[in-house]
Amino acid sequence: QVQLVESGGGLVQPGGSLRLSCAASGFTFSNYVMKWYRQAPGKERELVATITSGGGLTNYADFVKGRFTISRDNVKKMLYLQMNSLKPEDTAVYICNVHRDRADYWGQGTQVTVSS
Repeated sequence: QVQLVESGGGLVQPGGSLRLSCAASGFTFSNYVMKWYRQAPGKERELVATITSGGGLTNYADFVKGRFTISRDNVKKMLYLQMNSLKPEDTAVYICNVHRDRADYWGQGTQVTVSS
Protein backbone atom coordinates (compact mmCIF):
# COMPACT_ATOMS: atom_id res chain seq x y z
CA GLN A 1 0.00 0.00 0.00
CA VAL A 2 1.03 3.60 -0.51
CA GLN A 3 3.01 5.04 2.37
CA LEU A 4 4.36 8.56 2.75
CA VAL A 5 6.44 9.38 5.81
CA GLU A 6 7.59 12.95 6.45
CA SER A 7 10.46 14.04 8.67
CA GLY A 8 12.69 17.00 9.32
CA GLY A 9 10.33 19.43 11.00
CA GLY A 10 11.11 21.31 14.18
CA LEU A 11 11.41 24.66 15.88
CA VAL A 12 13.40 27.31 14.05
CA GLN A 13 13.91 31.05 14.49
CA PRO A 14 12.64 33.53 11.92
CA GLY A 15 15.09 33.72 9.03
CA GLY A 16 16.26 30.16 9.62
CA SER A 17 16.17 27.09 7.40
CA LEU A 18 14.85 23.55 7.49
CA ARG A 19 14.89 20.66 5.06
CA LEU A 20 11.89 18.38 5.05
CA SER A 21 11.93 14.84 3.68
CA CYS A 22 9.20 12.48 2.58
CA ALA A 23 9.96 8.77 2.15
CA ALA A 24 7.65 7.06 -0.33
CA SER A 25 6.82 3.39 -0.74
CA GLY A 26 4.13 1.14 -2.16
CA PHE A 27 4.02 2.70 -5.62
CA THR A 28 6.31 3.51 -8.55
CA PHE A 29 7.53 6.83 -7.20
CA SER A 30 9.25 7.94 -10.40
CA ASN A 31 5.96 7.85 -12.33
CA TYR A 32 4.08 10.42 -10.27
CA VAL A 33 3.84 14.12 -9.65
CA MET A 34 4.50 14.86 -5.98
CA LYS A 35 3.31 17.76 -3.89
CA TRP A 36 3.91 19.42 -0.53
CA TYR A 37 0.95 20.91 1.30
CA ARG A 38 0.72 22.63 4.66
CA GLN A 39 -1.99 23.18 7.23
CA ALA A 40 -1.88 25.72 10.01
CA PRO A 41 -4.19 25.51 13.06
CA GLY A 42 -7.68 26.69 12.18
CA LYS A 43 -6.85 27.05 8.50
CA GLU A 44 -7.50 25.01 5.39
CA ARG A 45 -4.81 22.85 3.86
CA GLU A 46 -2.93 24.76 1.16
CA LEU A 47 -0.66 23.70 -1.68
CA VAL A 48 2.95 24.75 -1.22
CA ALA A 49 4.90 23.21 -4.10
CA THR A 50 4.64 20.69 -6.93
CA ILE A 51 7.26 18.70 -8.83
CA THR A 52 6.82 16.61 -11.96
CA SER A 53 7.65 12.91 -12.06
CA GLY A 54 11.11 13.44 -13.54
CA GLY A 55 11.81 16.50 -11.44
CA GLY A 56 12.24 18.77 -14.43
CA LEU A 57 9.40 21.14 -13.63
CA THR A 58 8.43 22.72 -10.35
CA ASN A 59 5.75 25.14 -9.24
CA TYR A 60 5.35 27.15 -6.05
CA ALA A 61 2.68 29.04 -4.21
CA ASP A 62 3.31 32.77 -4.30
CA PHE A 63 3.85 32.90 -0.55
CA VAL A 64 6.95 30.64 -0.75
CA LYS A 65 8.43 31.60 -4.13
CA GLY A 66 12.10 32.41 -3.86
CA ARG A 67 12.36 30.89 -0.38
CA PHE A 68 11.41 27.20 -0.75
CA THR A 69 12.77 24.58 -3.16
CA ILE A 70 11.10 21.26 -3.91
CA SER A 71 13.22 18.38 -5.20
CA ARG A 72 13.17 14.61 -5.47
CA ASP A 73 15.46 11.60 -5.71
CA ASN A 74 13.73 8.92 -7.76
CA VAL A 75 16.37 6.31 -6.96
CA LYS A 76 15.92 6.76 -3.21
CA LYS A 77 12.16 7.40 -3.57
CA MET A 78 12.48 10.60 -1.57
CA LEU A 79 10.78 13.98 -1.83
CA TYR A 80 12.35 17.07 -0.25
CA LEU A 81 11.43 20.62 0.64
CA GLN A 82 14.25 23.04 1.38
CA MET A 83 12.83 25.98 3.31
CA ASN A 84 14.90 29.15 3.72
CA SER A 85 14.15 32.58 5.17
CA LEU A 86 11.41 31.09 7.27
CA LYS A 87 8.72 33.38 8.67
CA PRO A 88 6.36 32.90 11.62
CA GLU A 89 3.49 32.58 9.15
CA ASP A 90 5.17 29.44 7.73
CA THR A 91 4.28 27.65 10.97
CA ALA A 92 2.18 24.62 10.01
CA VAL A 93 2.12 20.87 9.60
CA TYR A 94 3.78 20.05 6.27
CA ILE A 95 2.39 17.06 4.42
CA CYS A 96 3.48 15.28 1.25
CA ASN A 97 0.94 14.06 -1.27
CA VAL A 98 0.57 11.84 -4.30
CA HIS A 99 -2.50 11.53 -6.50
CA ARG A 100 -2.68 7.97 -7.81
CA ASP A 101 -5.48 5.92 -9.36
CA ARG A 102 -8.05 8.65 -8.70
CA ALA A 103 -7.17 8.85 -5.04
CA ASP A 104 -5.13 11.20 -2.91
CA TYR A 105 -2.63 9.79 -0.47
CA TRP A 106 -1.20 11.78 2.44
CA GLY A 107 1.53 11.36 4.98
CA GLN A 108 1.04 12.06 8.66
CA GLY A 109 2.85 15.38 8.36
CA THR A 110 5.76 17.02 10.14
CA GLN A 111 5.38 20.08 12.36
CA VAL A 112 7.30 23.23 11.49
CA THR A 113 7.25 26.03 14.05
CA VAL A 114 8.91 29.36 13.30
CA SER A 115 9.29 31.42 16.44
CA SER A 116 11.83 33.43 18.36
